[in-house]
Amino acid sequence: MIQNRYKSVNAYMISLLTVCLFLISFFCIPASSIAATENARMIPENFSGLAEMVGPVVVNIRTVKIIKGGGRVFRQFGGGEGSPFDQNGPMPDFFEKFFGQNQEKDFKQRSLGSGFVIDKEGYIVTNNHVIEGADEIKVIFKDENEYDAEIVGRDPNTDLALIKIKSPDNLPVAKIGNSDKLKVGEWVVAIGSPFGLEQTVTAGIVSAKGRVIGSGPYDDFIQTDASINPGNSGGPLINMKGEVIGINTAIVASGQGIGFAIPINMASNIIEQLKDNGEVTRGWLGVAIQNLTDELAEYYGVEDKKGVLVTEVFPGDPADKAGIQAKDIIVSIDGKKVSDTRELTSLIAGIGVGEKIDIDIVRNGKLKTYKVKIAKRDDGQIVSKGRNDTEKDELGIRVSALTPEMAQQYKIPESEGVIVREVQPDSKGAKAGIMTGDIIKEINHENVTNVETYQEAIDKVKDGESINMFIRRANSGFIVIKLTK
Repeated sequence: MIQNRYKSVNAYMISLLTVCLFLISFFCIPASSIAATENARMIPENFSGLAEMVGPVVVNIRTVKIIKGGGRVFRQFGGGEGSPFDQNGPMPDFFEKFFGQNQEKDFKQRSLGSGFVIDKEGYIVTNNHVIEGADEIKVIFKDENEYDAEIVGRDPNTDLALIKIKSPDNLPVAKIGNSDKLKVGEWVVAIGSPFGLEQTVTAGIVSAKGRVIGSGPYDDFIQTDASINPGNSGGPLINMKGEVIGINTAIVASGQGIGFAIPINMASNIIEQLKDNGEVTRGWLGVAIQNLTDELAEYYGVEDKKGVLVTEVFPGDPADKAGIQAKDIIVSIDGKKVSDTRELTSLIAGIGVGEKIDIDIVRNGKLKTYKVKIAKRDDGQIVSKGRNDTEKDELGIRVSALTPEMAQQYKIPESEGVIVREVQPDSKGAKAGIMTGDIIKEINHENVTNVETYQEAIDKVKDGESINMFIRRANSGFIVIKLTK
């Protein structure tokens, strides 16, 4: 009997010891092993399912732009002054002898892009720059079926466009997601036709949200390291549910692993307007604005240091009619707090024309409210008022007001001047050596502080006269570029 008790006690102790050893081994798993397991779970096994699901709605877009009267044949050789193809050289006479003095030729300029189907009626979303000025648009699906497309509407301000094909039966349609729910670090996939290579799938993560890259007044990009290359433009950026949460639109030419997409939530309203009206109507307040610095906030008595400074009120526009003045600080729109110029511009743009809103401002340290009736934004009128941008001029360059965001992007410690946003190939500016990203500080020894002073300085120069531009260039310092108007 004693022996049986002894055996029972031994069996109990052995069982208890076994349980203890198991618990010790469980709780003593190395943290690195746990971390490795968690990391493994974070990385998808593959993206094949997503590619198969979304691939059929993604299209390759090929366009042709016919350039009428491209010029005499010898012009295409690009000869400059002193070359055999110069106007005064021997080759023009040679070509004229065989082709005639007034021989002209049309040229077909081709481009590639991507897009995706948004409904069974055949509407396809892409970028404006993919189809802008196109005389022919071809849409090719994954199954190699090809269709002619027509432009429904374009919005250059956001680089969005809507085109349409004659809808075939059983047309696949993209699922639209919610870009507001997108989180930094989340996996995303880009599908498109980079360099004309159809149905290319790349994966990465969301690197940042709300990026401002100086492409326009409505910058609010998703930044991703999923590979985006020329030809990807207009294609979808999708989440792990296969939903479109962005439209691939831009890359940083000097960077690797940096691409940008338009958030689908911002694009949806624009796409609907293009579909219904063929154009986008935006609200207009009629003020020039700038971000509120800490020093300005303290000077004007804005305690939370949030708001937008009104630098100018345009006569006869909504803000002027309501009583808003220069040096007022706009702090909220219909009770919604306003932090910066980008947020204010986006809010006003989304308000319907004719709608009345309450705008809270701080003036002389006191809070005031004004009721404003929003007008229609007229981009042509805004350019004529010389606000933030210019069209390409006779020099073949387009400049914009230098913002802190753009200065940071181009790594230039500047606060005044204008930034070169675009240089037309073979233009006077391009041949002289002006480059995108250059900061123009002076023209013929006259200070250039904004778009208005730039335009005034250019207008003073007569055709055939010299222009000396004092420029600051990233990684090069100050340089002088001389050209003839």
